[in-house]
Amino acid sequence: MSLDLSDVTLTYPDGDSRLTALDRVSLHVPAGTVTAVLGPSGSGKSSLLAVAATLITPDTGTVVVDGVATAGLSRGELAALRRRKVGIVFQQPNLLPSLTAAEQLEVLARLDGRSPAKARARAADLLAAVGLGDLAGRRPHQLSGGQRQRVNVARALMNTPSVLLVDEPTSALDHDRGAAIVDLITRLTHQQATATVLVTHDRSHLTAVDRIVEVRDGRLAAPAAGNAG
Repeated sequence: MSLDLSDVTLTYPDGDSRLTALDRVSLHVPAGTVTAVLGPSGSGKSSLLAVAATLITPDTGTVVVDGVATAGLSRGELAALRRRKVGIVFQQPNLLPSLTAAEQLEVLARLDGRSPAKARARAADLLAAVGLGDLAGRRPHQLSGGQRQRVNVARALMNTPSVLLVDEPTSALDHDRGAAIVDLITRLTHQQATATVLVTHDRSHLTAVDRIVEVRDGRLAAPAAGNAG
């Protein structure tokens, strides 16, 4: 299981010309490792994540998710690939207010055709893994911001993805809760053997990640000082 981007270029229309969001980016993320992607706003971090998630098709280059090359796949095939092989931790949890923590996870497994019993068992295991086993019956308004983000992480892992993509998970949390979330993602990455990309602007939480890269003007720069890999 791994994520591979090779020579990826992505441009957007900009008046009579095109704006380059990613410029010949190559990135290999092995299974069981966390690669943190740093960079200021507008540097190309979000575009990189969207391409890795197969939400945007690059102009050129290849994206390979767990051995599956995405070029040429139909929209339906890409949706199935995301559902089965890609977990996304969004910046905001966006939990459904009417569902309990356990139900937030179970609904994903049900959409993928799993039996209710297997879905409940998987949800219970993941909520226990993120430290919320005793809060499985609570709804979002009964959880703290850090707890909601933990549900967000568990939900992204519900369908046992090969690739985990994490978008600014600490932006709405204080320093201590943010550090706890990054530590949790790193621990679960090693346990679940996902190939994880963590996009962030804050390097203060990254002491335990396996590798750090920086995006500058759409290009991957040399690893930052203190790179763990």
